[in-house]
Amino acid sequence: MKHPFAELIDLHADEATAGSSTLTLVVAPQHLNPHEVVHGAVLYAMADTGMGLALYPTLDVGEICATIEIKMNYFKPVFQGKVVCKTELVNRGKTVANLESRLYVEQVLVAQANGNYAIFRRRQAEA
Repeated sequence: MKHPFAELIDLHADEATAGSSTLTLVVAPQHLNPHEVVHGAVLYAMADTGMGLALYPTLDVGEICATIEIKMNYFKPVFQGKVVCKTELVNRGKTVANLESRLYVEQVLVAQANGNYAIFRRRQAEA
């Protein structure tokens, strides 16, 4: 699946199966805030994208999903290196799914996210 935003921040999908995904991002200058720490929005985008990537293979034909809410906890600042985001599907109902992402740098947990996603069918455009 083409994902322009992921391409914009140089986010790579290393693994994606029904219910799990692994994404990586090598920290570059464009990922840093003015304090030379990876901007929190970059880590949030990794979690959000990882959750969508893990959920999409579980959807039926014609279904799509959208983020309802994500709770993000940041534990350690990231200055450099490769960030790995591992996501697992926690629960998938008919209309809502819950997923959890954990983000690591060199096997050190730097952030964790829990998110809920709506599952629905796209409305047909009115004629």
